[in-house]
Amino acid sequence: MIAQRTLGTQGLAVPALGLGCMGMSDFYAPTDDLESVATIHRALDLGITFLDTADIYGPFTNEELVGRAIADRRDEVTLATKFGNVRGADGSFRGVNGKPEYVRAACDASLQRLKVDHIDLYYQHRVDPNTPIEDTVGAMAELVRAGKVRYLGLSEAAPATIERAHAVHPITALQTEYSLWTRDPERDVLATCRDLGIGFVAYSPLGRGFLTGRFNSVDDLSPEDFRHTHPRFQGENLRRNRELVRQVEGIARELGCTAAQLALAWVLAQGDDVVPIPGTTRRDHFDHNLAALELRLSPSILRRLADAVPPDVVAGPRYGERAMQAVHR
Repeated sequence: MIAQRTLGTQGLAVPALGLGCMGMSDFYAPTDDLESVATIHRALDLGITFLDTADIYGPFTNEELVGRAIADRRDEVTLATKFGNVRGADGSFRGVNGKPEYVRAACDASLQRLKVDHIDLYYQHRVDPNTPIEDTVGAMAELVRAGKVRYLGLSEAAPATIERAHAVHPITALQTEYSLWTRDPERDVLATCRDLGIGFVAYSPLGRGFLTGRFNSVDDLSPEDFRHTHPRFQGENLRRNRELVRQVEGIARELGCTAAQLALAWVLAQGDDVVPIPGTTRRDHFDHNLAALELRLSPSILRRLADAVPPDVVAGPRYGERAMQAVHR
């Protein structure tokens, strides 16, 4: 049995580990829909029933893939998707939209692509600086009352925004990047969530794969991989960050596990209100990640990991300049 964790105070229980589905359709290496669907089925068979997607992944095709994968297993799944980042059919990014009319239209479109009658956890993917958060969350609350959505979430929101949103309708989960090499939430976001009784969903808990130890140069990435645009994967930043990961690998060898499993176990150890959602496109990688649930890290190991990858030593921001402007609003 997979241990469960509770997100928020409204009654949403999910497995301690989720499955991020983005890479099955977009941003990384060439995709394989058959293997991706098989990976989702493998996750469900083993009790990992918390699936995460978004309308912009693909764009649009990831929701369709997830919908096909769960078509005859909907009752088993806690299904999360997102709106707010706007992309054209050609993949171009067109900004952020949190206007109430867009919220309603985006939800209906996601329901159609997913072929479901409700979304379990519906996030605003990025905060629209031109629309009051009260208006956006007010429209999201209407979706709850209409039965189209069960719980509400935000992604990459700042503490003041979280507080204002939560005053309109209870926010069940805040999703933000969090890992050994992205410790930003520890400054104030985690404390805000805990003060308000909001769960925390950690995306990219493996540092977009860097914490697995697989990357020694940009040549390890396929030409179309979007990580080419990430400062942490470039030049001197990559070399310096690789030295940090080597320290994690050394601790992992002592414990008889891999760096990836250790990095996931570290996130899991940050609190019972934290649920990491590592992404993968292959069943063998999924099984590998799942083994992190068996690791129990002592306080001394947690301190050594925190010391091995201090938050202020990681080289480079986690996104490029334009994308960084859209986080922590």
